[in-house]
Amino acid sequence: MQFGTPDQASRAWAKGETLYFDSRRLLQWIAAIALVVALASPLAAFAEPFIPRDDDEVLARLPLSAEPVNKEMRELRAALRKTPRTVERAVKLAQLYIKLGKAESDPRYYGNAQAVLSPWWRAPEPPSNVLLLRAFIKQNRHDFDGALQDLEQVLARDPSSMQAWLTRAAILRVRASYDQARLSCLPLANSNDPLLAMTCLCDVNSLTGRAQESYDLLQAFLRSHDAASNEQRLWTFTVLAEMAARMGKNAEAESFFKDALALERPSAYLLAAYADFLLDQGRPAETVALLADKTAVDSLLLRFALAKQKLEADDLPEVIAKIRDRFRVNQSRAENPPQGDEARFALYLLGQSEEALRLAKANWLTQREPQDARILLEAALASHDRAAAQPVIDLLAQTGMEHVRLKHLADQLEKLPGR
Repeated sequence: MQFGTPDQASRAWAKGETLYFDSRRLLQWIAAIALVVALASPLAAFAEPFIPRDDDEVLARLPLSAEPVNKEMRELRAALRKTPRTVERAVKLAQLYIKLGKAESDPRYYGNAQAVLSPWWRAPEPPSNVLLLRAFIKQNRHDFDGALQDLEQVLARDPSSMQAWLTRAAILRVRASYDQARLSCLPLANSNDPLLAMTCLCDVNSLTGRAQESYDLLQAFLRSHDAASNEQRLWTFTVLAEMAARMGKNAEAESFFKDALALERPSAYLLAAYADFLLDQGRPAETVALLADKTAVDSLLLRFALAKQKLEADDLPEVIAKIRDRFRVNQSRAENPPQGDEARFALYLLGQSEEALRLAKANWLTQREPQDARILLEAALASHDRAAAQPVIDLLAQTGMEHVRLKHLADQLEKLPGR
């Protein structure tokens, strides 16, 4: 369906209709829609708070690749000891900690960032840059209500904050609040990198019955924006790889994963996604090789163990014991660690289907990404509990999500007698 005005386009996006147009006109429409969003009350689209995402993990020390960052940190810490209430320096140091925490999936760095921001952490009205960082830290700890409330305050003060809109979109996507996530993607058209908005929009739309359209459009847009930063291209490649994998385009998924891995030092998220892809393709030896020196990250250690299990490795019991210890440490923190990986551990490495189902159901209350849907379906199938999987089956029907593996699991569950 083609549209002649931004207003028609915005209504189409909201309804989830299929759009056909060239990328230049699309970007113009997105920009116009974003302007309307920005000029309206910045929080009008989300009067209700939403709840959602992200990481885990534990490392022993900074990686060698972080030495330049470590040097800058030392200089900033020394400066802050002299003038501890200098907000600009504190924000810069907290940003570096959060950058490392995200790259290494190590929650301790987020704790370091909070400590740096402690003079303003509980202030009635913290500076906007502190509020934004506080939202990142709360998001990492799965305090999604708190993170969204901080983002609302940031956007009320500055509707042009690209990072706030992007973070809000990511949280809402995790919660499968796709219409609201799409609205948060639109203002990103005002950023300096057009690929940012397009990746955000196509990522969301690919989960709402428009996977092939989104996949084709994002590829075309990427080809026409080869000046995008490596950081942006890495995200776009990862999104394309995940889209292709969901649609069963395995050769194309592999190509995009390798494009992402070749750009710069891969994040724990990218490594975990590629490891899952390799495991699904029956390539455990490659998974072990990929992750052998990266098992300080809990999510990667889990996938390493799953690959070892496939290979019937002699040291699998030691690896399982190490994962069990890691999860115990995580549970001792009052930071709401995600339970999806724990469910996967219980189901496949411990053979505890009922415990896996309990964890997967608890995880689904806060996180509803495709991988969260998958472990709930798998645990329900292993427990012969069709009713437990109904929330995922309903979501697939409501969104029209195109996911080969989830559809196969749902079809298997539909054949089970009700319980």
